[in-house]
Parts: sequence; structure tokens; C-alpha cells
Amino acid sequence: MKTVIRSEIVDALRNVGLQAGDSVMVHTSLGKLGYVCGGAQTVIEALIEVVGQDGTIMMPTQSWKNLDPEIGVHWNADEADWDKIRENWPAYDKAITPTNTMGAVAEMFRSWPGAIRSDHPARSVAAWGKNAEYLTANHDLSNIFGDTSPVGKLYELEGKVLLIGVDYDKNTSIHLADVRAEYPGKHNSVEHSAVIENGKRVWKAYETLFVDGEDFVDIGAAFETAHTVSKVKLGDAEIKLMDQRELVDFAVEWIEENR
Repeated sequence: MKTVIRSEIVDALRNVGLQAGDSVMVHTSLGKLGYVCGGAQTVIEALIEVVGQDGTIMMPTQSWKNLDPEIGVHWNADEADWDKIRENWPAYDKAITPTNTMGAVAEMFRSWPGAIRSDHPARSVAAWGKNAEYLTANHDLSNIFGDTSPVGKLYELEGKVLLIGVDYDKNTSIHLADVRAEYPGKHNSVEHSAVIENGKRVWKAYETLFVDGEDFVDIGAAFETAHTVSKVKLGDAEIKLMDQRELVDFAVEWIEENR
């Protein structure tokens, strides 16, 4: 397992094409890099050093266990106890609610000094930097990944996507293409999350586009045959940087042709 230090991360980020002033959505697996000296803190500090005060970093900080057990997110609970979960799951609090399987970097980033976390109880993002407030504001319950969502606003800003040791199944921006594309079987679903309304915890129902990402790895592979994706080795992993608009526009066409 290679030991990775901050200066090596900074060099790799610059070599892959990340620049000062960029707005970038970051998906990362700390463990895939090797032994990172300083762990998640080192990765975040390196990202901030590269994009600078005029840049913006955004990461998914989803807490998707705050969804109804009927859809399988509480697989280790007995079905007979599902109502207990619905009645007792803690309401989303963006200051303290932990992430679910977003990785150590995102978990630290959600409470990083200056970071702002969006209000969605199950599909939140956190952002730091120049455009953080804009990206995270008004994250509507029903508009998880649409045009006015954080990933939709990143598209407006001509942002980038950075994958650190992860594949396209973690690439949240493709969900924006899912919203925009028309294809057979596209449908909404009713989800439920625990939220605070008027000072009280409620189990809130809301309708949104059914979240589907099973073909995202295939979309990513096709995208890389049609577009240039900058790649650099870092530790034991590969990092990739791409233009989010190119990815989303390509994915819309791919989805409409293949689903």
C-alpha cells in the first residue's frame, strides 16, 4: 500500500487539470488511494489548495437511510419492525446527521469549516467556496437531481466532476441526465423521510423521479470513448477529471438511445 502525502495529491490534481477558480463535484474513495498520510483531512486540504478561495468544492453527503424501509435501505431490520423505524428514525439535521456510504472524505467534509450542507433529508450535498451558498440553497424535496438542484446548478456554472478512485456508479451528475432524458419506463416514486416541520418531527411523504443508476458504469465507459477524460495515477488509484456539461449532455443521448 503506497503512502500518499499532501504535495503528491496537489500535484496530481493539477496534472489532471483541476485549476484555481474551478467549481467541481468530487467523489472519492480514500481507501483506494493507499495509505494517505493525514487521511481525509489531507485530501480536503489538497483540494482547497488547488481550487483556491475563488473555487468551489461540492461532495455528496447523502443520508439515504432516512428513507422508507420498504425500499430496502434497512435490510437488516425485521419487516415487523418497519413501523418502529418510521416512527423513530431521527429527523434530518444537516449539522449532525451522518452520511451513508459516501466515504470518509465526504463525512469529514460535511462539517468542514466554511462548508454548507443542503437541506434534502436523504440526498444532500455539501459545498465549500465561492459558489457554495448558491449550489446548496433550496434543495427541494422533490427535485433531488433536476435543473434547480445542486447538480443542475453546477451545470449552469460549467463545473467539473472529479472521480478519485471510484467509477461512474458514484457519479451523481448523471442523475441530472436521468431527469432530462425521455425513455420508456421513466416514472416517479413516493419517498418518505423524517424531517422537522414547525419544530416537530414528521415522517414526510414526497414525490420524486425514481432514482436509477444501474447503467451509470456503462454510460461512463461509452462517454470515455467519445470524449477526452483526463486521467492521472495517484497512489494506488486513478483519478479522472471531466467537464460536467459534456458528461450530462452525452448521458441524455445515451439514455434515450439505450434504455
